[in-house]
Amino acid sequence: MPELPEVETVRKVLKKDLINLEITNVIINYEDMIKTDPKEFKKNLIGSKIVDIKRYGKWLVFETTNYDLVSHLRMEGKYFYTDKVKPLKHEHVIFEFNNGKVLRYKDVRKFGVMYLVKKDKLFIDTPLSKLGYEPFAKELTSSYLKEKLKTKKIPIKTALLDQEIISGLGNIYVDEVLFKSAVSPFKKANLLNDLELERIITSSKEILTEAIKSGGTTIRSYTSSLGVTGNYQDKLMVHTKKKCPICNQDILKAKIGGRSTYYCKNCQKVQDE
Repeated sequence: MPELPEVETVRKVLKKDLINLEITNVIINYEDMIKTDPKEFKKNLIGSKIVDIKRYGKWLVFETTNYDLVSHLRMEGKYFYTDKVKPLKHEHVIFEFNNGKVLRYKDVRKFGVMYLVKKDKLFIDTPLSKLGYEPFAKELTSSYLKEKLKTKKIPIKTALLDQEIISGLGNIYVDEVLFKSAVSPFKKANLLNDLELERIITSSKEILTEAIKSGGTTIRSYTSSLGVTGNYQDKLMVHTKKKCPICNQDILKAKIGGRSTYYCKNCQKVQDE
């Protein structure tokens, strides 16, 4: 699944091509993907221009003249900016532009979602209203995290995947953050001390910054769209690895909350329980 660095990479590439283009037509081949009225979605986009493309957590926001188009790629969603040709299989939403080109949204699993809302409703009528702070936000402090986690008796691995606590972290990067923070993924979230919380915040910033510079992670079924391939997978420390880069002990794999989790039992000991 694309995480914050992958979505940021897609945002940057799309922004280079789409700004100031006018949408002349919208083709919707799978209406269930549109979470606001599909007819209004199409009507309100035609004739508008794309003025900016932003990102909040794992969400893309296409700012148009009067409306904001909010898009989540979910498991395997991808955008392709191409010439106007016959739609291919699994291309569910297509935006045609005044320059004769199109933006195609392809999603084999059909899990992706889109919302179209007026600009003043962006953080009211979309899931963005529930997002926690990003790792880069100055509001993300140990005090904020402590308050969010104080009733969470679940593993910290599970808690950090909750986008209402921290937005943007997914399975791969949570493994990396916890390893760099020397925190066991099994430790109950409400038992983390201030030092551990500070390390998680710092590690999140450092890892995501480096991953963005690397264009994200290309791994398993996910590759960025638009011909962009990330290489942060070459810098992963524990996720899918065999040996710990610090102590050289075996990296262990477990299921936590149904998600594959990689960790070093020696470097990430459960303490203070």
